Amino acid sequence: MKRLIYSITLMLVIIMPKLSFAELIVLASPPNDSYYKPFHNKIINFQVDYAKKVISNGDDVLILSSEKSYKTYAKEVGAKHVLIYPMDDIWMRDFTLTNPSGEAIVFRYTAEAQGGYDNAQQVADQVQETFLSLANEAGLRYKSTSLLNDGGNLVDDYAGNRILSTKFLNDNSLTEKQARQKLVALTGAKHVAFIESDEPEGLEHADGIASFVDDNVVVINEYPDDERYASYLKSELKRQLPGVTVHSIVTPYDPDTTFDSQYPSACGLYTNMLVTPDKIYFPQFGIPEDKLALEQLEAITSKKVVPVSSEQVCGLGGGVRCMSLQLRGENAEKLLDYAHEKSD
Repeated sequence: MKRLIYSITLMLVIIMPKLSFAELIVLASPPNDSYYKPFHNKIINFQVDYAKKVISNGDDVLILSSEKSYKTYAKEVGAKHVLIYPMDDIWMRDFTLTNPSGEAIVFRYTAEAQGGYDNAQQVADQVQETFLSLANEAGLRYKSTSLLNDGGNLVDDYAGNRILSTKFLNDNSLTEKQARQKLVALTGAKHVAFIESDEPEGLEHADGIASFVDDNVVVINEYPDDERYASYLKSELKRQLPGVTVHSIVTPYDPDTTFDSQYPSACGLYTNMLVTPDKIYFPQFGIPEDKLALEQLEAITSKKVVPVSSEQVCGLGGGVRCMSLQLRGENAEKLLDYAHEKSD
């Protein structure tokens, strides 16, 4: 009898399709301030379209909304996906929780992300504190570190590989060896790669340069006008991440779309995609290269690729990945339970 049960179980494992992993993607409505005012409606339209794509593809969404925007979001995506708990900024990737595949981590949000002015670190800390108030009320589990880093400057494949720009070394006054030891201990990483940024005067986030699309498979920008940097990037990733395969993707970058010179445009940067265990939410910019980029990505990943129109917001310096906090497992359940309790 035991052998029969074992045989049936084994057969089910063999014939059953690969299980889908639901991801909770958390977005934040734009603050009611002068900076975002020209883009207010565009940001909301982008987020609504993005949220609908996420929900229709089996993942979940929670939008942290201002009271002003609540009715719009609730009407478009459903009230159960909206919580009135406004954040102080829209770039949820940077000041929230990192490391969705393991123990969640809060790095200290950096001053550059808030403009780099004299009081920018104080402002950055306040932006982060607003989110942590929500996290603590909802009972989310995480560990904190005094190490400075934005979430956009940590790219991982959920299998032990991490990529960060060397800004992490400079911000924390660490050697590469010291930083690698700290990140391995903190995040459970097996391998950590540090790369020079392609925008040394900008935010220097790794997620505008590279993205893992599968275990040990990384995609980088093409850099047609800077072959030297492209060669450096490929060689460094292969050197620091043993066994990793590196692919280039078409990169029709358009700097003329930049809204704020402190935050270079993300228009044309397909590497700023959001990757889950079984899906990729892939930015599209309404340009001819979109089709080619989609074909290139689908040729190298087994994951489902979901196109997301991003031309309304990419000029602000981000999009699909930058606006998204990713949660799964216990933390995702706790935040959704909290949101539902507050909505009842």
